[in-house]
Amino acid sequence: MKTIELLEKHPLTTEVVRTWFFDQMVASFDDETVPEEFKEMMKQEGVTNERLAILIDVQPRTLFDVFDENKVFIFIQYMDAKDNVEFFHTFRNIDTNPVKLFKNRKEAEITAIEKAFEILENKLTPKELNDETDN
Repeated sequence: MKTIELLEKHPLTTEVVRTWFFDQMVASFDDETVPEEFKEMMKQEGVTNERLAILIDVQPRTLFDVFDENKVFIFIQYMDAKDNVEFFHTFRNIDTNPVKLFKNRKEAEITAIEKAFEILENKLTPKELNDETDN
């Protein structure tokens, strides 16, 4: 799934992620080397879905902190498979079987992020709405 689609499919999680990135951005503005005009422009423009998608695509690992803060713990693990290493992801207290193996860590992270969006969206969705969608 493309990252922009992931953001659109999980609006509650997207807002949590957007707020986290915005807070990180604002905190970085404490540096005196950042011009005031740039700081103000970034605060006014905020973090659009398009920018958020780029940030996630470049470094999906960054989101692990966001999910940790929301009690969705992702573990990237590896296993030796003959002559090479393969990676897979698991979540604390969440059954994600069957385990799918990936040829590198980033592929495992991207897939884990997609699953984490779904998990957090379910956690953030009011109970009544979750019950309605289960029927």
